[in-house]
Amino acid sequence: MHHYAALLRAVNVGGTGKLSMAELRAMCEQLGFATVRTYIASGNVVFESALSEANIKAALERTLKAYAGKPVGVLVRTGKELAAIVDANPFASAQPDRTVAIFLDAAPPANTLATASGINTEEIALGTREIYVHYPDGIARSKLKIPAAQMGTARNMNTVARLAEWTASRPA
Repeated sequence: MHHYAALLRAVNVGGTGKLSMAELRAMCEQLGFATVRTYIASGNVVFESALSEANIKAALERTLKAYAGKPVGVLVRTGKELAAIVDANPFASAQPDRTVAIFLDAAPPANTLATASGINTEEIALGTREIYVHYPDGIARSKLKIPAAQMGTARNMNTVARLAEWTASRPA
């Protein structure tokens, strides 16, 4: 069994008419994932599975599409990958709630930095399958647009660290 975190993209979580974390946990359990646990109502779920990342992604996306009636993107990372993302954070000295990792399915394109627009005080760096962004003035005030991030999903570094902790501490 491997420890994974799945991050849902562009889905409403919590509240009426939305995907609750209880429903997300139940979906994961029905797919055969073990020790399923969700983290805050923003589409983060941690679990164990013998399946590959690609099979987990496909199964979750298929189940979520059936539930929502539209495609829902899912980004999957192992516990080791999450720990590496935390360790590689180029903005580790910045406030973790003002720094995000934007998770992607593949490596960011080489032209990611060149195609970004609306840069003011933000700092951007490329990771393995993520884009790091530090928003010194806060995300709400930013006009930053990163075309390569359109199919990704962002989590602040507090969340990434917690998911890394949960996937690392899970019994094998």
